[in-house]
Amino acid sequence: MLLKGNNTMKCVELYRKGDHSWLAFGQDPDKPDALIDTNQIVITSGGETMLIDPGGSEIFPSMVAALTSRLPIERLRHLLISHQDPDVGSSVGLWRRVCGDNLSVHASWMWTSFLAHFDGDSAFVSVPDEGSVIRLGGREIHLLPAHYLHSPGNFSVYDPGARMLFSGDIGAALIPAHKQRSFFVENFTEHAGYMQGFHERWMGSAPARDAWVAMVSRLDIDILAPQHGLIFRGDDIKRFLDWLMTVKIGSGLGAYEKAARRSFRAKA
Repeated sequence: MLLKGNNTMKCVELYRKGDHSWLAFGQDPDKPDALIDTNQIVITSGGETMLIDPGGSEIFPSMVAALTSRLPIERLRHLLISHQDPDVGSSVGLWRRVCGDNLSVHASWMWTSFLAHFDGDSAFVSVPDEGSVIRLGGREIHLLPAHYLHSPGNFSVYDPGARMLFSGDIGAALIPAHKQRSFFVENFTEHAGYMQGFHERWMGSAPARDAWVAMVSRLDIDILAPQHGLIFRGDDIKRFLDWLMTVKIGSGLGAYEKAARRSFRAKA
């Protein structure tokens, strides 16, 4: 269900049962053209809220307005930064200033001292490589390893009660704005064309891909939501996992061969 409000950033309800819900925010028409579009995910349970990949500082005004039009900001208890990219979490300092000391900021142990360059006063909760569990309103939200896809310190988020998976950059697609008719994949074959180049270049390890697909294939998943592009549901989840196993990862490696053919000898 697409939710509308006074803010321009769109919001779609992905799941709701009682006080337990998942919301996706994105497709902000007012964002600068130079910015890649991102999906921000909000989980609520038992009066507590968790924000996954809050976005960059440039979209903070739109995102905080969109969130507070749905939920009291005082309920925000947890912020997860799945990896180090600025489009994921460069707004962390702004969120901490709004939420104060009640906000726990979770990130891979690899990135906490790097993310401190966004906000040196944040007290980051380090996530070990094997992942961890965040307790939200009595429910368990699982952080699952997704290392080298694309970041060496990277996590997916699984909510077994809602059967929802946030996959981060896995499943991301670069879609022209005029093609964004919905939050959901409607034609998988067409959509795969928007994913192909991104996954060939940004995914860093075929063994990591294989391990991640094997791990999530054992989970009960009704919706798979990436950080960029459209959201998968129903049979398109298996279509995506099958497609991902066929991607030839590491297209940037050809640059080494080209560089090797160049001459680096100084000219007189």
